Amino acid sequence: MGDRPTKRKKPSLAEVAAIAGVSISTVSKVANGSADVSDVTRERVDRILRDRGYVATKKRRGSLTPVVILARDMHSPYSLDVIRGAVDAAGPAQIDISIALYPNDAQDLGWIDEIQAAGKRGVIAVTSVLDDAQRARFDAHRLPLVVIDPLSNPDESTYSVGATNWAGGLAATEHLLGLGHRSIAMLSGLPTAMASRARMSGYLAALNMATDDHEPPRVIPGDFTYDSGLEEGLALLSEPEPPTAIFAASDFQALGVLEAARRVGMSVPDDLSVIGFDDLIIAQLASPPLTSVRQPVDQMGAAAVETIVALLGEATTRPRHTELATRLVVRHSTTAPRA
Repeated sequence: MGDRPTKRKKPSLAEVAAIAGVSISTVSKVANGSADVSDVTRERVDRILRDRGYVATKKRRGSLTPVVILARDMHSPYSLDVIRGAVDAAGPAQIDISIALYPNDAQDLGWIDEIQAAGKRGVIAVTSVLDDAQRARFDAHRLPLVVIDPLSNPDESTYSVGATNWAGGLAATEHLLGLGHRSIAMLSGLPTAMASRARMSGYLAALNMATDDHEPPRVIPGDFTYDSGLEEGLALLSEPEPPTAIFAASDFQALGVLEAARRVGMSVPDDLSVIGFDDLIIAQLASPPLTSVRQPVDQMGAAAVETIVALLGEATTRPRHTELATRLVVRHSTTAPRA
């Protein structure tokens, strides 16, 4: 019997976008037959899609469901990964994604009215704090809303998508304990952020459950940023007896700690072990490559689209809060402490 032909894997929109030299949203528009793409670009993307076995869905733009993603920062790796996941999921779901920045004056509810007036059928908000008045305005317009990684605890009426932050904090700290560290400090994120509090709780739980002796827990407030990691890292590492390991609430904070260690003449990981959180591309590019807790950020974007689709279909069985699993990715910034 002859070998069966190998079925070619359907390319992701991100792969096609990279080959064509266009944005993911442009590929999604071409694949779904949207009108607002130039003929030259459409022909180039169509050719790449056909060559790779992708059959585009020829639908007019008006037959797609318009949904807007609200982001705080269009340049952060986190936001870009969320958007990529949402756009990849949007095509098969017949969702037309547009992207907008939060307004400078979010308290002026007119921006919500503008979303409704523009014909949007749903809203995905990335790391936002929505107050009661804003949620009420979305409800008044019957606009389904899904919040990704909410900064504050979502109320019972809000649909949200996040990650298992507590489990991630636990895994990071248990990894350091397993290497033999007994003096482990944590640089937390924004004290008001739900994800930061959950990661800190996981850190505290791991130390509380540890059977070996260790130094008391030590949490240093921060704000997820590189500058926070650098400033607090310098303060910690300049102490007479600095910790042998630091768990940072974000990869950016962890990069700040790496720079702090360099400035005080400490080697990572020989003198200091460092763990970040998120596992963005910057973690892989760090020197040394950073051990980090991976959030499935692109999958969170896809899950938000799936939730919007369910809400538009008036599904009532969708869980209010979807949590996707984190996992520890061990690289070269952690090792056993010096004897």
